[in-house]
Amino acid sequence: MTRYYALALITRYWKPGTDYNKEIANTLDGKVSDGDFVVISEKALSTAKNYIVDENLVKPSLTAKFIAAFWMPIAWGVFLGVVCHFGQRLLHRLRRYPHETGSCHKQVALQYASLPQALMFGSEGGIDGSNLPYSLVSLPLTNAFEVAETIRSRIFENIGKAVTVLIVDTDKTYSFRNFHFTPRPKPISGIYSSGGIVAYVVGRAFKLRKRPTPLAFAGTRLDTETALTISNVSDRARGPGSGATVWDMAARFKVPVTGVSWEMLDLIKHKPIVIVRRRAHL
Repeated sequence: MTRYYALALITRYWKPGTDYNKEIANTLDGKVSDGDFVVISEKALSTAKNYIVDENLVKPSLTAKFIAAFWMPIAWGVFLGVVCHFGQRLLHRLRRYPHETGSCHKQVALQYASLPQALMFGSEGGIDGSNLPYSLVSLPLTNAFEVAETIRSRIFENIGKAVTVLIVDTDKTYSFRNFHFTPRPKPISGIYSSGGIVAYVVGRAFKLRKRPTPLAFAGTRLDTETALTISNVSDRARGPGSGATVWDMAARFKVPVTGVSWEMLDLIKHKPIVIVRRRAHL
């Protein structure tokens, strides 16, 4: 059975416009070896590439307002949250789901994802507000395989190391034996993406094995199970960053959900890069 070592690397916070290819190569120099897996957070890449929407500028539709005012506090806060085994703190937060800012967030989900995604309780269609300030949210990468290949190529050009690059999202893939599925759009081949809220509820309700979702890789060809395993190893090494949800992030800084600033995020140890290395078979 293959085992892995993982090392999460601390970098400065990648704000919009960051040259992430340069940051990755410089951070890896002297630490990475040929044959290693380099796992990069999609969220960090989306932020650096300025795939960002300011929800404060969005005008919510009646559908978005209904989802925020009724669907979230009742469907999730009373019924679905219990079915999905949410803790009491999260259920309490859902029952107090903010109408105004929540409506804007759901409108972004409707606009950039779909209704089945907007009906989820968070990370709708890969849209994420954690590790971002104010009312900003990141959108998913549209060309993850191209981004992974460019990163792999730049690592080889700059520091001469042949590695396999994976781009991973913390949104979960659920596994039932050899069948893998996720509510997250556009995972790697071998992971089925459909249903949005349905896939999420089924995976959580039946307590299926869950792991972060690999979105793309470049370098060595990986089978689905290996990609999921490496994604999970890297996620454990990286940790939750500023918080697992926007509520956790705000609570950490003791400010409202939209009160987190760029300066606050600069104070956190960010770990967008994880080196994963095989060790000898046991």
